[in-house]
Amino acid sequence: MPQDFASDVVAGSSSAAAGTNPNAGAGAGAGAGAAPRVVVLIPCYNEAVAIGQVVRDFRVALPDARVLVYDNNSNDGTAAVARDAGAIVRTETLQGKGHVLRRMFADVEADIYVLVDGDGTYEAAAAPALVRRLVEDDLDMVNASRVTDRTAAYRRGHVLGNRVLTGLVAAIFGKRLGDMLSGYRVFSRRFVKSFPALAAGFETETELTVHALELSMPIAEIPTRYVERPEGSHSKLRTYRDGWRILRTIVVLMKQERPLAFFGGIGIVLVVLALLLGLPVVAEFFRTHRVPRLPTAVLAMGLVMLSFLCFVCGLILDSVTRARLELKRLAYLALPGPDPRSNLAA
Repeated sequence: MPQDFASDVVAGSSSAAAGTNPNAGAGAGAGAGAAPRVVVLIPCYNEAVAIGQVVRDFRVALPDARVLVYDNNSNDGTAAVARDAGAIVRTETLQGKGHVLRRMFADVEADIYVLVDGDGTYEAAAAPALVRRLVEDDLDMVNASRVTDRTAAYRRGHVLGNRVLTGLVAAIFGKRLGDMLSGYRVFSRRFVKSFPALAAGFETETELTVHALELSMPIAEIPTRYVERPEGSHSKLRTYRDGWRILRTIVVLMKQERPLAFFGGIGIVLVVLALLLGLPVVAEFFRTHRVPRLPTAVLAMGLVMLSFLCFVCGLILDSVTRARLELKRLAYLALPGPDPRSNLAA
């Protein structure tokens, strides 16, 4: 591996990109012995204060990589600032980070994708190390976990919420990441092109994580420095609203990917309620040979029937989910992985 990795990692990517066209060479990976094409993707909404420096920092960290800024209906001149800083600027009119991510992943062709928020809180200098780890270990995703001692950068409420949501995903899908909601990641082409991207907003990070966990992709996590926003810049994250949307996404993904556990859990709750309601009625019957609380008995029996229905639904949907998972895995494997013959892996 050459010492000056930041230069070697993207050597030749500009020529492969054919100028500034972000889709040049679509459908073709890096040739044998050639450096992989690297692209930096930055979704933005009203980040005029920070985006110029973010673009300049990543052009220094990965000097020959294409830097694409996708503007999401900004009204503060974000697109102009990004363009002046040297980025290729595109727009996505559907509001929400998930919509922007879907558009970026669909439009842009590359071998390695660096995804980062445009708020200036992530360390551009860490990008070469993240890319190096992806290629050296033949990974599909490297997550940049946030490390900071600055309260203004990472408020305690957000830290707690991230730990709770990350812990919930770990309990359901497996513990392989410590910062599920990081906005700074590096992906392989086969991750990007096999990712369905169904979310609309900030819950897209949850989808990215679950996609990797469900397909048992090779992934890693590297701690990176996290700082506060530049003065005059404001966060678009709404703690309670977006936290609720992320929690809802986790529940929906559990229903889709773990239907037996989801519906089985509901069935267990219904059985417990039926026992709490029905056992006193049964005890009364054995003592007096009468059923004085017939509505309660009927309700308890209905809950038992519903619980069995939930278990059956869970079993059926579990078979369907396994078939869907096999298809997703085959679609993922149909895409080429990192090329060990590239200059990056030399």
